[in-house]
Amino acid sequence: MPLTEIRVEIPAAFADGVEEVLLEAGDDRWSLLEEAVVKRAWLVGVFSDDDEARARWNALLPLLPMKPLSGPVLRALADSDWRDSYKAHFRAWDFGRLHWVPLWERDTYVLPTGHAALWLDPGMAFGTGNHETTRLCCERLAELASGTKQPRRVIDAGCGSGILALSAALLGCASVSGFDLDPEAVRVSHENAELNGLAGHVKFAVADLPGGLAGLHADLVLANIQADVLTRHARALIGAVAPGGSLVLSGILATEGAAVRAAFAAAAPGWKIGSRNLGEWCDLVLKAP
Repeated sequence: MPLTEIRVEIPAAFADGVEEVLLEAGDDRWSLLEEAVVKRAWLVGVFSDDDEARARWNALLPLLPMKPLSGPVLRALADSDWRDSYKAHFRAWDFGRLHWVPLWERDTYVLPTGHAALWLDPGMAFGTGNHETTRLCCERLAELASGTKQPRRVIDAGCGSGILALSAALLGCASVSGFDLDPEAVRVSHENAELNGLAGHVKFAVADLPGGLAGLHADLVLANIQADVLTRHARALIGAVAPGGSLVLSGILATEGAAVRAAFAAAAPGWKIGSRNLGEWCDLVLKAP
């Protein structure tokens, strides 16, 4: 069944502000396309039909920091067209011994001995590691999993496509679970688990952040969620980390980093806190005593 693509041109100068709105909206069916040479930018969304596309656009429009340059253009988009258009924006990448690779390269990608690949299908996945916030989490996970004391229990809070939880399983973490408030995200996580031969190895559930963490303790908790949500639920996130464990936070604009760090430092006195930037984004990693 054809999907519907909706495309709206926006002023290129507002691209950064629009990207922040998309992250806060939490709907990964929207993407931002930019042509730096000609200084043009577009909002592009892919939805199940015309009615959903128009409804999603009407909901997003009031949140934008500017007026679009043109009205929305809708067109029928076959699944194969979506995959082909996405190929221009998703390239394989790696960190340490883990590789994140598009499914269409499965037969040709050369994987070094001792390394592992997470195969990702853009026809299903909400996350591929393309965005800096996901990449920051993936890199922290790879570092911690290759350390002298690999985390055994891992929780992916707000799992989205399941990329972080599935990466943890591939890296050898023994007990991995993920949850998301969006049932569609959990469905996609299960599909990506099957795609990688990990069905049954990672537990996914529908839950909000406090409910998903209630009664759990893990050696590593990963949360790639917008900054205000992280700050609001700081105590629940900290409480889910086992003694000596780590908490990795992302989805934080670099300009928000100091405030988020201060909030978690106040909620977790005595914890070691580190941070690094990637583009306009930053992460936090907290180490429990």
